[in-house]
Amino acid sequence: MKTIIFTHAAAKDLDGLPPDGREQVEGGLVRYAATGDGDVKQLIGREGYRLRIGRYRVIFDEDRLTILAIYIGKRDTTTYRRR
Repeated sequence: MKTIIFTHAAAKDLDGLPPDGREQVEGGLVRYAATGDGDVKQLIGREGYRLRIGRYRVIFDEDRLTILAIYIGKRDTTTYRRR
């Protein structure tokens, strides 16, 4: 299982989610870290990947041992425009 690390911005994003959304995102990240299972696509126009978990998106980067969550948010917000 890969280690999940949150940037300061991602931790704040996660804390700002409603309780059910937070559980969804945490569960999706853990499942992806453990099994590699999830709706993941490489981003176009910038480095990193997108993990789709229901209506939420996690923008992250990864290597062999870790997943670095950069941003977390709803798709209908500015999730993809944040740098």
